[in-house]
Amino acid sequence: MTGTLVLAGTPIGDVADAPPRLAREIAAADIVAAEDTRRLRRLTQALEVRPGGRIVSYFEGNEAARTPELADALADGARVLLVTDAGMPSVSDPGYRLVAAAVERGIAVTAVPGPSAVLTALALSGLPVDRFCFEGFLPRKGGERQARLLEAAEERRTLVYFESPHRLEAALAAMAEVFGPGRRAAVCRELTKTYEEVRRGPLGELAEWAAAGVRGEITVVVEGAAREDGRQLDAAELAGRVAVREEAGERRKEAIAAVAKDAGVPKREVFDAVVAAKKAPPAATSPGASGSAS
Repeated sequence: MTGTLVLAGTPIGDVADAPPRLAREIAAADIVAAEDTRRLRRLTQALEVRPGGRIVSYFEGNEAARTPELADALADGARVLLVTDAGMPSVSDPGYRLVAAAVERGIAVTAVPGPSAVLTALALSGLPVDRFCFEGFLPRKGGERQARLLEAAEERRTLVYFESPHRLEAALAAMAEVFGPGRRAAVCRELTKTYEEVRRGPLGELAEWAAAGVRGEITVVVEGAAREDGRQLDAAELAGRVAVREEAGERRKEAIAAVAKDAGVPKREVFDAVVAAKKAPPAATSPGASGSAS
């Protein structure tokens, strides 16, 4: 008889949010696979429970190597409990490989539902939540980040991102450039913790706010693209969309084709808009804009 893999949600902040079943599963498991064994120790102390089986580490650095070992234990009948630092295993955290291995071997997989930063941020954002996409963490490199955002530029569902505090300003600035500075968003910080904060506003304003520095665990919720309802983009808008794609590393030919497809116009029209933008003289400086007043 094969064992069971149990994915257990853990608190994202307030330990009082731990599901009641979590303590029972920790005590009953033959193996507890934890992303951080030190955090697991603090959690078990807070829950006043002692693990009944052995504890092993299971994190990004050893996930690939340890998965076969845990899969073999499951095949031999073990009950394996998987916990990550916060939230649900396998959602931007270790777990997917083990779930896939268990499913491939016909091993039962179940879950202890728990707190979710994604759903909590969505609920607090004030943005539409009937349809949404979870995008995880954006790439660290600017070009790759911009390319990923371009893929979602026309997405009409609400978007959810995880981001680190020291990259938040750059991420919000990139979102403002690709999605537009007026696109509504919410930055959810330290959810369920003492200093929980939800900052709502246009992406451009949020990027300026983040420039002063932000701390804590962060989830960003962004409004989906609005339907244009047949509105024809003008030449400047078409050229601007091509420019953003070029800056992200796309060749001009591919960028023009993509913009034409998204806007529903001939490629020649987009090409002409790009040429016109290149020939346009720079904006004139108004008198008195520089120098001292007379």
